Amino acid sequence: MRPQLDDLDAAPGSTTSLLRTIVATSLRRLGGWIAVADLITLMRAIDVPDPRTRNALSRLKAKGLLVPDSRGKITGYRLSEDAVPMIERGEQRLYRPRFMTRDGRWCLISYSVPEEQRDLRHQLRRRLSWIGCGSVSPALWICPGFLVDEVEEILADLGLNARATVFLADEIRGDKPAPVAVALWWDLDAIRALHDDFLAAHADDVQAAVKDPAPRRAFAVAIRGLDSWRPIPYVDPGLPDSLLPDDWPARRSLPLFEELRDRLLPHAHAYVEQVTSGGAA
Repeated sequence: MRPQLDDLDAAPGSTTSLLRTIVATSLRRLGGWIAVADLITLMRAIDVPDPRTRNALSRLKAKGLLVPDSRGKITGYRLSEDAVPMIERGEQRLYRPRFMTRDGRWCLISYSVPEEQRDLRHQLRRRLSWIGCGSVSPALWICPGFLVDEVEEILADLGLNARATVFLADEIRGDKPAPVAVALWWDLDAIRALHDDFLAAHADDVQAAVKDPAPRRAFAVAIRGLDSWRPIPYVDPGLPDSLLPDDWPARRSLPLFEELRDRLLPHAHAYVEQVTSGGAA
């Protein structure tokens, strides 16, 4: 069963999203399997009640991310084999964000999908926006050139290769300055809000946990921070600084995320190992 739960399918902060974040950051490190009791303990560490955790487990099972797998008398779940590539792609984008240089190439996507296939056209637009593309016009989209492989993967997956043309270009020309054009093609206010919300919700907790990285505390702060950050490297295309406002919040939120990744995540992994080895509650 192909997993239906992609990186933006569950709203960050929801029980399902938090559980998915724990699964994505932990299960492969544990050999792909975990006991239900240990998942419940981990979710308790981020203040999620047991009944909500069990409901979220049912959702992840229904979505094809987790597969029931009891070992002896221990009820547990293993990671679906089909989910592994999805999680690997998500980790690549989450932990190693990419940014377009001033002289980097642009990728443009022109397509023609007839009205009788408008649902397919909607899927294409939705998925292009999910990977950080901007809309120049209804049938012309743009993104940094380093996203070209993901664009072509989307077109192939939707069977639209014959109805689309992908261009790589070196510069933007027009009667509007490039920063003005970029602000029309991308919803910079919405992207800004994600960065601002991340800073407001997690800056104090991350800094406090870095000073006192007790494993359980580091785990809770890291999981909630990762879950909150997750949409940002998708909808934020990583445009060059020269095209963004002077007060662009990513210049502050990215260092905060990197501190979480580099200084808290190792302690979070240690807490998971303690729990699954029976050494923590």
